[in-house]
Amino acid sequence: MLTLVDYGDLFLDSFERIIVIALIIIATIIAAKVVRKLVDRSFTRASRKMHVDPTHYRFMRHFLSALTYILGLSLAVYVIPPLRTLSVSVFAGAGILAVVVGFASQEAFSNIVSGVFIVIFRPIRVGDVVQVGTYPAGKIEDITLRHTVIKSFENKRIIIPNAVLNREVIENSNIGDEKICKFVEIGISYDSDIDLAMRIMREECGRHPDLIDNRTDEEKRRGEPIVPVRVIGFGDSSISLRAWAWAETPAKGFAMLCDLRKSIKERFDREGVEIPFPYRTVVYKKDIPRPERLRTAKRRTMRGRSGVRGQGTERG
Repeated sequence: MLTLVDYGDLFLDSFERIIVIALIIIATIIAAKVVRKLVDRSFTRASRKMHVDPTHYRFMRHFLSALTYILGLSLAVYVIPPLRTLSVSVFAGAGILAVVVGFASQEAFSNIVSGVFIVIFRPIRVGDVVQVGTYPAGKIEDITLRHTVIKSFENKRIIIPNAVLNREVIENSNIGDEKICKFVEIGISYDSDIDLAMRIMREECGRHPDLIDNRTDEEKRRGEPIVPVRVIGFGDSSISLRAWAWAETPAKGFAMLCDLRKSIKERFDREGVEIPFPYRTVVYKKDIPRPERLRTAKRRTMRGRSGVRGQGTERG
C-alpha cells in the first residue's frame, strides 16, 4: 500500500517530467523561430548581392522548420524514460499499425516528394502567374512541403496539394519569355467594308501605349505590319476578324485587350462598320385572327389525311 511519502514522490516525479516536456516544447518553438529568422536574414543578404529565386528560400524555410519540430519531439521521447520505453514497445509490436499508418500517410509523403520535385525542376516559382488545370488563374504565393498557395486575381487563396499540382497541366506565363500575344477578335456584318474594319483595328492597336513591336528583323525588312489583321472565318451573320497585339506582360496584355475592345467598337460606330447580332421574330398565337387559325389548322389536317391515303395507295 502506497504511503503519503510515496504519493509525494510520485507527484514530484510526474511534475518534473511535465516540466521537462514543457521546456522541450518551448525550446523547440524558439528554435524553429530562430531557424526561420536565420533563413530570412540569409535570403535578404543574398538578394542584395544577386538575384535569388524565392522558391528555394521559402521551401527551405518550411523544411527546416518542420525538421526542428521533429527533432524536438524525438528529444522529448528520448529524454523521458517512460516515453522511451513506451515508444520501443509500440514500435516493436506494431507491425500492423505501421502498415496502416503507412497507407494513411501515403498521400502526405506523395505531397512532400512532389514538393521536392517542384523545387528541383521548377515548373512554377514563387511570383509566377499560372493557370493550373481548371483552377482559377493567379500568382504563386507560397510553396510548402504539402501544398502550393495561389493568390487569384480576386484576392482569394487557392490551396492545391503538391501531388495534385504535379498531375495537372500548368500554364505558366512567366517561364522563358513574359511577352504575350493577345487576340483581338471582332465580327463584322457582311455588308460592312472589310478593308475599313481591318484598317481601324490596326490603327487602334497601334495607338495603344502597351503595344510592343515583336517583329523579327526579317519581318521588318519585308515591311510586315506591327499588328497583323486577318479574316479568320465566316459565321452565320458575321465575318470574323482577328488582330495580333503583343504586350510585355500578361497583366498589361489583359488591360490592353479590354481597352482595344472599347476603342475599336467606338471607331466602328463612328465610321459605319456594323457588329451584327442575331435577329429573331416572335409571333404570339393570340395575335393571329381566329378564322385564319381555323383555316390553317384545316389545311394541315387535310394535308395529313391526303398523305396517309397516298401512302396506303402506294402500298396497295
